[in-house]
Amino acid sequence: MDIQENKSTLSVVPRNDDKIKKIWKTALILLLITAAEFVMAFTMPRGILLYVLFMVLTVWKAKYIMMEFMHLGDEVKPLIYSILVPIVFLFWLIVVLVKEGTVIFSLRWY
Repeated sequence: MDIQENKSTLSVVPRNDDKIKKIWKTALILLLITAAEFVMAFTMPRGILLYVLFMVLTVWKAKYIMMEFMHLGDEVKPLIYSILVPIVFLFWLIVVLVKEGTVIFSLRWY
């Protein structure tokens, strides 16, 4: 039996500068949003405005991560909406549950 030689060829692909710029842009945007959240956490007084801003920025970061890293930005609009619209409804559900819970708590204990 002859021994077969494995002659694999390895080719070097030149780097794609557009992809590298897109990665750095994504990292910078997420860093800026996170830095804004960090600054708000230590400078703004606690209250409903701070909590709403945190939720909005968190949803914005989640949307951006889905669009970039899950490659939803390149998909058709109905697919994007089928993923993003339930997130908006979940956000609305959380806000309503917190409000109702606050009302029930205040009626029960005060």
